[in-house]
Amino acid sequence: QGLYITAFNLAFKAAEKGDPQAHTLIGRIYADGYGTAKNVKLGAEWFARGAELGDAEAQFAYGTLLAEGEGIPKDRAAAARLFEAAAAQRHPAANYNLALLYLRGDGKPENPYRAVAHMRYAAEQGVVNAQYDLGTLYATGTGVDVDAFEAAKWMGKAAEAGHAEAQLDYAIMLMRGQGVAFEPKKGAQMFKASAERGVTPAQVRLARCFAQGVGVDKNEAEAAKWYLISKMAGAEDAALDKLVAALPAAERNKALNAAETWVQQVQLGGWA
Repeated sequence: QGLYITAFNLAFKAAEKGDPQAHTLIGRIYADGYGTAKNVKLGAEWFARGAELGDAEAQFAYGTLLAEGEGIPKDRAAAARLFEAAAAQRHPAANYNLALLYLRGDGKPENPYRAVAHMRYAAEQGVVNAQYDLGTLYATGTGVDVDAFEAAKWMGKAAEAGHAEAQLDYAIMLMRGQGVAFEPKKGAQMFKASAERGVTPAQVRLARCFAQGVGVDKNEAEAAKWYLISKMAGAEDAALDKLVAALPAAERNKALNAAETWVQQVQLGGWA
């Protein structure tokens, strides 16, 4: 409720009695600067005590600080041990972070098979990044056999949850009928959702959809707008360059103005 000082005082009394979650709460107050000056190092000390007392959230929080070297020296091996302890208590985000360490061989020996096991648990518990990464692992055959259906299933879950890169990848699957039914209309919708979040390759593909009338009504002006937006981010596409050049000057300028307005709005307010 924003009553940070009250929360701190209540938590401190509970911490004196050995309450693990109270230590975690105080750690969060210090680490994030809630109602007090931000002090990540002091927050880490409280997280460490909460972790020793067995609180999964403290184990995860302290592990994250160690993994990133935020406020304390980086120690990926120690972070891995803490993520393992939290994962044993069914902490989905800890499972996800542990999976990443196994994939990279960083803090844990590289082991894609164990990575998949932890990634799958996190994905099943609704961790969106884990759903996206699990879809990618199935698509590439990393730690599992290549499985287009499983790849599309998990990529689709992440896309529906609003993961911008997953929306791009899932749209491609929909357009190709790869592991999922061929649905160009839904694919174009996913390209648009990703494009509106600022994903440049999605903007190019959305422009192609409008240029060719795939999944949307053909609209060269809209195609030009999205391509010009992507071009401002460094994209290049010879066919779309020709489309823009072939437009009447008035339409081309209108598309350019629309693209510039979109980019300015995003710069002012962040991705839609």
